[in-house]
Amino acid sequence: MISNNGADNADIVGVGAVTGYGWGTDALWSGVSGGKPAAVLHQGAAYADGDGIWLAKVPDGGDPADGRSRFSQAMRFAAREAIDDAHARGWNAGRRVGLLHGVVLGDTEDWRSFHLDDHGHRRIRDFMGLLPSTPISTLMQEFGFHGPAMNVSATCSSGNVALITAKMWLDAGIVDDVVCVATDLSLTPENVDHFVRLGAGVVDTEPLDACRPFQEGSRGFAMGEASIGFVVSRRGRARGYLGVLGGAMSHDGFHVASVAPDHREIMRCVADALDDAGVAARDVRYLNAHGPGTAQCDAAETAILGEMFAESRPAVYSMKPLTGHCQGAAAAVEIAAAALGSEHGVVPAPPQVAAAHPQLLDGATPMVDGITVKPSLGMGGHNSVTVLAPVG
Repeated sequence: MISNNGADNADIVGVGAVTGYGWGTDALWSGVSGGKPAAVLHQGAAYADGDGIWLAKVPDGGDPADGRSRFSQAMRFAAREAIDDAHARGWNAGRRVGLLHGVVLGDTEDWRSFHLDDHGHRRIRDFMGLLPSTPISTLMQEFGFHGPAMNVSATCSSGNVALITAKMWLDAGIVDDVVCVATDLSLTPENVDHFVRLGAGVVDTEPLDACRPFQEGSRGFAMGEASIGFVVSRRGRARGYLGVLGGAMSHDGFHVASVAPDHREIMRCVADALDDAGVAARDVRYLNAHGPGTAQCDAAETAILGEMFAESRPAVYSMKPLTGHCQGAAAAVEIAAAALGSEHGVVPAPPQVAAAHPQLLDGATPMVDGITVKPSLGMGGHNSVTVLAPVG
């Protein structure tokens, strides 16, 4: 067994989730382990005429006391579930608990309502809820945490970047523990329309018919929403899900949307992450891919497999056909699925539906202990990679 038991561990010791499957980690695990996409058909003039569109949208179900919007309710729920889960697994908060929130577009539904319904005018207290700093401030107040609290934003890489930053805080001795959250509930009609027009989002059919990473016939990604919470600690008292061994970030510096075709910076980011983690490429067992099902990302990650992991030939899978592409929360929901999978001894891979890369997993598969590399290729060139290991 490759495990993460050293004194400097940064372990994920609590997980919380709000996804298209529903509210809570049980709903997430039931969905992904069963191989059923979270997307359902949404009909009506708000999204589309005629046949409607497929979205993995977070359903209503939050606590109104956590804010007026699904965004604030989901963020608070996911963080709270992660904290409660960590306590149940033996975690006790240190004196300095920090909070990192990975977020890109923020509370798009509430901003939309502010402009279209309220005509740009609200009571000051209600207006304050729109600011990205408010959800993290209210969460810090709820739990009496006094470490640093901030948002991080790196498009689709934001969940990875938040987790890497959490480990950096721990390594630097800035905090004792970190609550790390990533939230994206941005499937307003306008945002959905623009991603479809971009040629990346596919909403006119069920996800497995369109989003086929590393398989023939893929047209792009299904669109999803999520808020994911983690508690990350290095003090070793709690029973962890996964150890965060290391990570790295880079930027293509190439294009506002496209991946640099030479893949140089992506490859460097993978190499830097392995070096930071002290892991050899030959020891990597799984590639938990970014895998949105677009041709350019498939090409980039296929190159990673062929050039960097030719010796170890890790199994590859992508969660996006199941969870949808959750934008700023994408990497976080995919790490949450891996963490829950580690607990259950299962890799919750989607089923294959077409001719596939020979290393692509076909449906839920018994997990073999080993290192997982998690790349995230954020739009605009935001590359990030985390290196994860079982705890035990």
